[in-house]
Amino acid sequence: TLATSFLYKFFLRVAQTLKEDCKPDPQLPSVPEIPQNEISGSDSFINSMKPSIRGIQKYPEPKVAAGLEENPVYKKVDSLQPEAAQVGKPATHLSGPLHCTGEAVYIDDIPLVSKTLQASLVLAQQCGCTLESISAEKALAIPGVEGIYFATDVEAIGGSNAMGAIVHDEILFLPIGSRVQTYGQVIGVAVAETLELAELAARSVELKYGPVDEKVVVSIEDAIEAESYFEFARHKIERGDMDIVKEIPDVSSKSDLVDGDVVSVSGSFRTGGQEHFYLETNSTLVVPSDSDTDLTIFASTQATTKTQKFCSLVTNTPASKVVVKTKRMGGGFGGKETRSVFISCAAALASKMTCRPVRITISRETDMSITGGRHSFLAKYKASAITKENGSVALHALDVKLYSNGGWAFDLTGPVMDRALLHVDGCYYWPHFRAEGVPCKTAQPNHTAFRGFGGPQGIAVMEHIMEHIAVECGVDSVQLRRENMYEVGQAAPFGMI
Repeated sequence: TLATSFLYKFFLRVAQTLKEDCKPDPQLPSVPEIPQNEISGSDSFINSMKPSIRGIQKYPEPKVAAGLEENPVYKKVDSLQPEAAQVGKPATHLSGPLHCTGEAVYIDDIPLVSKTLQASLVLAQQCGCTLESISAEKALAIPGVEGIYFATDVEAIGGSNAMGAIVHDEILFLPIGSRVQTYGQVIGVAVAETLELAELAARSVELKYGPVDEKVVVSIEDAIEAESYFEFARHKIERGDMDIVKEIPDVSSKSDLVDGDVVSVSGSFRTGGQEHFYLETNSTLVVPSDSDTDLTIFASTQATTKTQKFCSLVTNTPASKVVVKTKRMGGGFGGKETRSVFISCAAALASKMTCRPVRITISRETDMSITGGRHSFLAKYKASAITKENGSVALHALDVKLYSNGGWAFDLTGPVMDRALLHVDGCYYWPHFRAEGVPCKTAQPNHTAFRGFGGPQGIAVMEHIMEHIAVECGVDSVQLRRENMYEVGQAAPFGMI
């Protein structure tokens, strides 16, 4: 499409030039006529006239009080008090100059020591089937490839292949004979003298899969149909008379509302997933000690303790001999709270097996494919409100069920759902309230922490319900919100006053 567009632009330019420069000649074909609305296509941004880059904007002075910058409030109350400790005084971030000049060192900027290897993950290209065999002979024959390691190698050194932030339902490398739970599930790690060779080796590993023997559960709707849930994390919050909650009709039966009428609404609301898109993808550098008994791990992670724990378990190295260092990250937002750990473990195992430093920095495409993101939610609700003579509307009863797409392993799906349940009431008082959270198990990469941690999803559901009630009752949504906010002494459904 782009090439076709450039070719047509060239045609327009030539036709316009001919029209301007050539005089009509009866012996020659006439110049093609260009429609008036397409003439601008012959212009070039480089030589066309451009508007001025300077301008003046006038706006009224804001009617606000003077800020801290105009009237500093800090005082030096003690001559021995350091300058940086003065309350209210602006202070430069210690890394600010390094960030602004581009001199801040991230994991991929650390100078490599001699004999450092580059690593790339071996990933499954199918899911919903069994991994029947692995053949690495072709990959190992590539010059410069140092080794490729799988679940059997973890077992050979006495390490543990089990992982998980809360529940150990994940594995570092998928063993032969196991079911592939998600597209891009990690099967092994390849290390070589260069990153290009490591990636080539990872792609050259031959994987044989069995047939896909059942429908792959991908969406929340698929999970509901298959009843695929993390049942142990299904939680419920109730307050008030549950008989009233159960009797909320699906639709309101009255059209002309009078004082005391009960208006009911029902519906669903969906929030999509979201990629963390930190500027620095997951990256780890593992350096073994001279005697190969200790591991020093430089990781872009929000979870140094988890990284230490699982790198210790995977490599069968005492935790006291595993040191994890994180100076700074190029963004995390929750995405490196748990999902960075398995990448560090893969590099740690390769370093342990080769007795050489190993660095792994996964590509943006791989990072977005395998590390998960914000949980998508589906809410199904029924709610009722009571009209009053003065035109106001009082919230009455709510029954809402929240479904989240947790992916193939538990990770932090339970706590994220719990926080959504604790936020789904918003800032509004419901006398009769029931909310249930149902985490769904699917074939997506396991989703994880993300700024807000379930709170935004819960609040968005409630705000949608408030808008729905306002439309049904014919009242202003802002007025409805103000009249039903918590008052002093009222408690949230979970008991907080």
